[in-house]
Amino acid sequence: MNTILITGSSSGFGLETARHFLDRDWNVIATMRTPREDLLPVSERLRIIPLDVTDAASIARAVAEAGPVDALVNNAGAGLMGALEGVSIDATRELFELNTFGTMAMTQALLPGFRAQGSGVIVNVSSAVTLKPLPMLSAYTASKAAVEAFSEVLALEAEPFGVRVRLINPGRAPETSFSATARARSQNAIPEAYADWARQVFSAAAQQPAEITTASDVAHAVWQAVTDARSPFRIPAGADAVTLAAAAA
Repeated sequence: MNTILITGSSSGFGLETARHFLDRDWNVIATMRTPREDLLPVSERLRIIPLDVTDAASIARAVAEAGPVDALVNNAGAGLMGALEGVSIDATRELFELNTFGTMAMTQALLPGFRAQGSGVIVNVSSAVTLKPLPMLSAYTASKAAVEAFSEVLALEAEPFGVRVRLINPGRAPETSFSATARARSQNAIPEAYADWARQVFSAAAQQPAEITTASDVAHAVWQAVTDARSPFRIPAGADAVTLAAAAA
């Protein structure tokens, strides 16, 4: 029976992806900073492990406890909204530590096992903002663009060892804890000169678009990436992401 390890499983895309694979008889290792047993159905195929992808010791403990796995989904991440002029370098570093370096660190931790067994799938969750630039998202977009760049190279490095690398581009999701946190992080990142424009941007973002990405869309995209060896390297998730990917092609 196959085993998948998913980071950031406490909500949103990660939580739904864990449910999706459990429903399809996979062994699931759902990781999160603060483990909660009530988020997922009780199952002998489920293990919930504490993990902070920005902490090397936490990564080492989680990987040792997990044991051999067949697929890694790097989903843990955070958002940050704000004009570049107002986003502190410290806040940007913190964002990269989670979104970019955390993804790289988890990949480095599991890649030797994949290489040794001659198989494995690494799925990195990015964002559709890399397909179409949006204002007030410079730091976040940069952190995800970096994930995409190293994933392209990693795919070349890992292929000779039987390891596949795939990239998921989710579109805009409904209101979630992720978006709420992103807005909260923006409070000190809007200089006065940008205030009126930022209010317009945030007001427009608050409107429900005709096309939107659900957590189920992302879970299905991850399933395709993991189970279909012929899947493309980049998989858009959600109707809006599909539209953006087609326009960018």
